[in-house]
Amino acid sequence: MERNAHSSELGAFLKARRMELGPSEVGLPDMGGRRRVKGLRREEVALLASISTDYYTRLEQGRRTASPQVLDSIARVLRLDRDQREYMLELAGKDAARPRRQAVQKVHPQLRRLLDDLVTVPAVVLGRRMDILAWNSLAAALVTDFSKIPEKQRNYVRLVFTDPAVRALYPDWENVAHTGVSQLRMEAARDPQDQRLAALVGELSVRDEHFRQWWGAHHVAVRGMGTKVFRHPVAGDLTLDWDTLTCATDPDQSLVTWTAEPGSPSHDGLRFLASWAAEADTTAGAETAS
Repeated sequence: MERNAHSSELGAFLKARRMELGPSEVGLPDMGGRRRVKGLRREEVALLASISTDYYTRLEQGRRTASPQVLDSIARVLRLDRDQREYMLELAGKDAARPRRQAVQKVHPQLRRLLDDLVTVPAVVLGRRMDILAWNSLAAALVTDFSKIPEKQRNYVRLVFTDPAVRALYPDWENVAHTGVSQLRMEAARDPQDQRLAALVGELSVRDEHFRQWWGAHHVAVRGMGTKVFRHPVAGDLTLDWDTLTCATDPDQSLVTWTAEPGSPSHDGLRFLASWAAEADTTAGAETAS
């Protein structure tokens, strides 16, 4: 069942990538006139990959597997980047047996201690399907008070699409959200039988047209590093670099941090936000004690 799910997804992914390329982009002559299909034809991909059209057609239809050498040739023809190539190999791959019922993920104790020590750096721990497993107080001040969100709904992509306050944080929301969908698509390749992931995709597909469109485009990305701009209601505009550190003992958990160039306005903004959050925590503690 899992192999069939992988094969079907692989075929859809190859078709989506094929439809994004024109003949001139891969060195084929453009004969002019109206083409019946958008993008490259199957026979054109097969020709450039030095395989038969029947072979490629059955691969795209999920009816056969391919060797690493053939997949490498197809990746070259379709101009796949590193993330897309990794995703393709994951789908074509080596069926690592995964339990259908996965244990509830809990943050690794050492990551929890690290979070608590990062008093001037906002940080969260993301788990499978980009669930938010833990966070520090500055991350809550920067993004949202995660403790007020039901545990089963603490998912980064879900918040980006469904929480108006989180959505308003990002002036470049479409780019942030599209990247989140691409990262979630990579998660789906690792475990296509993940029922919670399927439920999340179904919910967001119904609720948001952008999600539905981007999920269907089969773009993929891995968690790595980048830059995000925040329009924060307290700290103002912040340009922050984000980095991902994968837990060595549990690769399904990663620590994501946001930092700013020392001496920059964004660095000053983070320091101000940290002071504001600490004061808010002190005030809340005093009110609780009274």
